[in-house]
Amino acid sequence: MSGLSLETEKMSKRFGKFTALNGIDLKVNEGEVFGYIGPNGAGKTTTIRVLLGILQASEGRAKVFGMDAWKDAVEIHKRIAYVPGDVNLWPNLTGGEVIDLFVSLRGKHDKLRREKLLEMFDLDPSKKCRTYSKGNRQKVALVAALASYADLYILDEPTSGLDPLMEQVFQGCILELKQDGKGIFLSSHIMSEVEKLCDRIAIIREGMIVETGTLKEMRHLTRVTMSIETENPADNLAQVKGVHGIIGEGCELSFQVDSDEIGGVISYISKYGVRKLESAPPTLEDLFMRHYNMSGGE
Repeated sequence: MSGLSLETEKMSKRFGKFTALNGIDLKVNEGEVFGYIGPNGAGKTTTIRVLLGILQASEGRAKVFGMDAWKDAVEIHKRIAYVPGDVNLWPNLTGGEVIDLFVSLRGKHDKLRREKLLEMFDLDPSKKCRTYSKGNRQKVALVAALASYADLYILDEPTSGLDPLMEQVFQGCILELKQDGKGIFLSSHIMSEVEKLCDRIAIIREGMIVETGTLKEMRHLTRVTMSIETENPADNLAQVKGVHGIIGEGCELSFQVDSDEIGGVISYISKYGVRKLESAPPTLEDLFMRHYNMSGGE
């Protein structure tokens, strides 16, 4: 197994009486894209600020490359690239000047890679930063990070303000970094982005990790959506173990099934003469909503 890019153990952060982070345990391996999801206020950005050495943990440990995130922040920053979700730039510098400044901080400058990224992200580097839209400011930060020779990329809502085409460009770049053995810590609201990119995912709720694992492992804990059409009405389906939220009536129904009860449910409905059966695994958004109890389900 690859080495660890970052690790936290029982990491907590308090602001006065308010607990922003409560016992966070995370591990991100080299060559892994790790997704960190949760709504605003859940603690994602606070976690990232502790990892960057901007904030000191109140309790527990935060290590990056095996070094203390607070005490060794200067050394750590030589090997990481960071993209915030809301980018503020120097208004009188051009985008190109900002990119060159950030890349030069790491001592290596690949002009060909810089030019390729500018073309891929369709960014004019000659314009003053004050003229850029939010999306273009985000592109400046992304090009600066991706043009750097970093070992770990910490990305906090990195595609905020980008159009779908640019999101695809970003996703391609991340998969290249993964193939190169880089660690990527990706905080995102965009569920499709997390599903496409991430090897493992952690869901944070009110400063606590409520679930961690691969998407496959986490789907096992969630319900599959099924739609059926039968020759005869499937009476008493609501009484069958693992069935939830039936919609429809008569011979056409849709409902949710606990993953470990699918076999029993299919066996039950087969008695009614199945004409059509469709099933779909839950998306990350379904999983996320279930943890936050937003969907009205159990």
